[in-house]
Amino acid sequence: MAFASFEPDDDAVLSEINMVPLIDVMLVLLIVFIVTLPVVRHAVTVDLPQASSSPSRDRPETVQLSVDAQGRYHWNQEALDDETLQARLTTAASQQPQPELHVRGDRAVRYERVAQAMAAAQRAGIRKMGFVTQP
Repeated sequence: MAFASFEPDDDAVLSEINMVPLIDVMLVLLIVFIVTLPVVRHAVTVDLPQASSSPSRDRPETVQLSVDAQGRYHWNQEALDDETLQARLTTAASQQPQPELHVRGDRAVRYERVAQAMAAAQRAGIRKMGFVTQP
């Protein structure tokens, strides 16, 4: 409702926009933004560690343990017996970082020989072991 002074005998229609409610809404919004802005900007300060972007150079070596069709073990293409295999696995398990053991089993070998090699690796403490197959 607009308040204006006009003559009672004047029959002109008053066509002004009432600005008071609009100003009230703007002031309320301004107060809300002033109150909530510090809450939005508030952040927890955390002392983050610094990391370098260079890739790590200390990749562990991989050991190829092969079991041929006769059931003989080969450590990186070097033939060895069961006792020597256990000794080498124990030595490899004590290295830092520990090498990965890649087991290659011949198609014709009994699975028992491959399982014995895996059990020896577990007793020695090898943590990373994988099987290599042909696609």
